[in-house]
Amino acid sequence: MTAARDTITAVLFLAGATFCLLGALGLLRFPDTASRLHAAAKAQTLGLLLILVAAAAHMPPRHAPVLLLVALFQLLTAPITSQIIGRTAYRTNAIDRDVLFRDELADRLARDGIPLPERNRSERDEDAER
Repeated sequence: MTAARDTITAVLFLAGATFCLLGALGLLRFPDTASRLHAAAKAQTLGLLLILVAAAAHMPPRHAPVLLLVALFQLLTAPITSQIIGRTAYRTNAIDRDVLFRDELADRLARDGIPLPERNRSERDEDAER
């Protein structure tokens, strides 16, 4: 039983580390804020959860509540942080609204009477050069 448990935890640790590495590479390689948010939120969260499951399987059961709290904290904070960063990027024109398939936030802001700053052509050209 110990060899099987060690094998399972090793696979989970490696899978979690791989997802964390891919999330970090996504942050470096993806071109825009929206893509980077997905890499940071989804891959990193899944990687951490796999590592926590591996740690829970490898450690005595008395440590499981602490690991569960870490997992719950991650699951609660990652989406909220991503949404705040996404909205900030949207309102500061860091996201190209022309490539969005559906722009629900613009509709909601317009309905609430909140104006969005318009980007002029020179700002778009400067962003494209970067």
